[in-house]
Amino acid sequence: MHNQSLPPLVFHPIYSQLDLPVRHRFPIEKYQGIFDALTAKGVPAEHFTQPKPISREILKAHYLPDYIDALCDGNLDPKAMRRIGFPWSEQLIQRSLTAVGGTCRTAELAIEQGIALNLTGGYHHAFDDFGSGFCLFNDLYLAARQTLQRSDIDSVMIFDCDVHQGDGTAKLAENDRDIFTVSIHGEKNFPHRKQVSDIDMGLEKGAGDDTYLNVLDETLHLAFRQCSPDFVIYDAGVDIHIDDDLGLLHVTTEGVYARDCMVLDTCRRHNIPVACVIGGGYQRDIAALVEVHLQLYRAAGVIA
Repeated sequence: MHNQSLPPLVFHPIYSQLDLPVRHRFPIEKYQGIFDALTAKGVPAEHFTQPKPISREILKAHYLPDYIDALCDGNLDPKAMRRIGFPWSEQLIQRSLTAVGGTCRTAELAIEQGIALNLTGGYHHAFDDFGSGFCLFNDLYLAARQTLQRSDIDSVMIFDCDVHQGDGTAKLAENDRDIFTVSIHGEKNFPHRKQVSDIDMGLEKGAGDDTYLNVLDETLHLAFRQCSPDFVIYDAGVDIHIDDDLGLLHVTTEGVYARDCMVLDTCRRHNIPVACVIGGGYQRDIAALVEVHLQLYRAAGVIA
């Protein structure tokens, strides 16, 4: 029995099923950690929707088919694989296809119910013809394009608060009049070569809660003035957190919660459905990292 009062949640155990080398930089366990924390706080396991892997055909309709085939078949040039940052495995491909399918399913559920949350997603460094920074296929852009096939959706805003600029998304959407890209990120951080989003806000190293939330407030006003979206995809990366290994910003857990509330409240006020993905977060302490990611679910009313 689904709890109708809870927003839809999308999760598959495969999100965290990836064997990585010891001391690998990517905290793959965090997705299962978020699921476990939510169920421990009373969210019934049967409330979660399990996504299907996105098909290769759908990916090839939007991204360079040669790249998709080479990556899925394990024939990608080793240098291109190193740029992605994961060793190739069949498991990696299945996991990535399912994660992208999860974001697309989250978008569908959000349109039906006003808000939905994926327990992974935010692969914004993937371009049309190459992957980068732990991102194989760009789920944000794909979900936006799929959403635009609906007759009731004419414009989508991708609102990216991951600490790293959404470079792949910006590049993919640069000629899309119906996708409006916003990135609030650390200026002196990966990727070193930024792309041009519709709105880019680069923060100085060490920016804390007040600076961050003021910039966010300004950016939300600006974005909704420039674009009247029918749908929002929100990348709630928590690598802005003061304890993040890769973030270089000083935003507290309370600051992350305030950010998520501000974005979701703005969407609610404008009566616009929003699909949320969790984005980056790179603390090695998985329990601490999960706690920061949980702020999104608190802001969305999933847990108290």
